Amino acid sequence: MIIVLNNKSNLSKEEFLKYQEELNKVNSQYDIVLCPTFLNINLCNLSKIKLGSQNISAYDDGAYTGEISAKSLKTSGVNYSIIGHSERRQYQKETNKDINEKIKKSLDNNIIPILCIGETKEERQNNRVEEILKKELIDAVKDLNQEDIKKIVIAYEPIWSIGTGLIPTNLEIEKVNKYIKKLFPNNKILYGGSANEENIDILKKCDSIDGYLLGGLSLHPDKLQNFIDKL
Repeated sequence: MIIVLNNKSNLSKEEFLKYQEELNKVNSQYDIVLCPTFLNINLCNLSKIKLGSQNISAYDDGAYTGEISAKSLKTSGVNYSIIGHSERRQYQKETNKDINEKIKKSLDNNIIPILCIGETKEERQNNRVEEILKKELIDAVKDLNQEDIKKIVIAYEPIWSIGTGLIPTNLEIEKVNKYIKKLFPNNKILYGGSANEENIDILKKCDSIDGYLLGGLSLHPDKLQNFIDKL
């Protein structure tokens, strides 16, 4: 079981240091990966928690203003990276090709990619879920060998669920995960999208979920502890 904490664009330096103190007190038998903002990565002093980034550059070191390379992240202790989050696809217009390049750079530097995929509400209503997910998955792993593909953690995040408080039914999640496993039988699958300490009693009944990608909940170590205890 992997629990990934995506802080998104939250927590100033002072807020993060206080938050980190509380986060280090969380007890968990599961692997926890913290993905803070880039500015907070080098402030991390994590006792039992692994370090991830929220994004990674598709470029190596060089003249790429504003980019942070995989090499730089690795030397800062980063071992995981969220790639292709729907917010970056939407706001930064990241394409499947961009995501493929980022995954390659991540793997080249021994950083485990956490590949986010998911459909919009309209796509679900039009019965295009499998079509959309297959396109995102196949494009993401283009030109990768099977050994590298196995290293990727797949995070299923229905876009219509993120930050809305709405979650798919267990049957819907199981159907999607079964489809993903059919395409990629050796990869771990996380669920993300409004997962919290209140609905984990329902979500944990899905046997196909290998972990969770948490956004809003990641900012509250006390609620996170409750979430983990219920797992």
